[in-house]
Amino acid sequence: MLTELAQQCGEALQQRGLQVTTAESCTGGGIAEAITRIAGSSAWFGQGWVTYSNAAKSSQLGVASELIEAHGAVSEAVVSAMAEGARTRAGADWAIAVSGVAGPGGGSRDKPVGTVWLAWASQLGTQTTCRLFAGDRREIREQAVALALTELIKSLCGSEVVDPMP
Repeated sequence: MLTELAQQCGEALQQRGLQVTTAESCTGGGIAEAITRIAGSSAWFGQGWVTYSNAAKSSQLGVASELIEAHGAVSEAVVSAMAEGARTRAGADWAIAVSGVAGPGGGSRDKPVGTVWLAWASQLGTQTTCRLFAGDRREIREQAVALALTELIKSLCGSEVVDPMP
C-alpha cells in the first residue's frame, strides 16, 4: 500500500514539476523510505530529515526551543514549524512533517500512544491534522506514513486518490 501511495504522490508531483521534502520524528524516515522506493524519485524528492530529538528539531529545522518547551514536541505548533523549516531549508515546493507517540511507552493522558501530528507546508500555507492511531508501534508508524502521502496527493490532485487496496 505505501509503495502505491508513494507512486501516486510521485506522479502527481512530477506532472506539476514540484519537489517534496520530509521532516520526520516518530516515523523515523518512513515517509522518505516509501518515497525512495520509487525509481526516479530523485526527480521530485531531494532530501529529508529525521529529527527524533528536540535538539535535532531545533538545530536541523530551526524549530525554536521555546516552542517545544511551551507546546511539547508532539503538537501542532512544533509539527508546523518542522514542515516550514524543512521546506525552506530544502528549497522544496512541499514539505511533510510528522511528530507523534508511536509507543509502546511515552504516552500521557493528554497525548496517549498513537497520537500523531502531521503537517503539509507549501507556499500557500501549512495544513495540520492530529490523529489517534490504533495498533502497535509498527502499525501506528505505517498509518502515519500512509496518511502523510494520501493527504499530499489530495492537496495536489483534489480527491483523486486511487485506493491502493484491491
